[in-house]
Amino acid sequence: MRYLTPRKRAEGKGSAHTGTEQHWMMTVSAVGLAFTVPVWLYVFGKALGQSREAVLETFGQPFPAILTALVLVVGMRHFAMGATGMIEDYARGTARKMLIIFVISLAWMIAATGLFALARMAL
Repeated sequence: MRYLTPRKRAEGKGSAHTGTEQHWMMTVSAVGLAFTVPVWLYVFGKALGQSREAVLETFGQPFPAILTALVLVVGMRHFAMGATGMIEDYARGTARKMLIIFVISLAWMIAATGLFALARMAL
């Protein structure tokens, strides 16, 4: 029989044994978004209100296209993790499972739609 103190048993794990990992992933994605979103807003702001040809030219370049793809994928993943955490805190039973499936599906659908639109502009 091993003797583990309560601190040793809890170290690095939440009650569900995944809280630390989810918190770390949320922190990493938040820091990534904190750097990429302002740059993306600048690029998007320059393209906003221009003609269709100018917008296609802007997002046809590698940097704006890759930056937009990163913001879409990382942003939607961050949204899905945050919304899932909120649902886990406040919903129970079948409703919880259905809401989690809905939120994750919504996030990936938004990301896929945005990536499709970006591919159409860039190619």
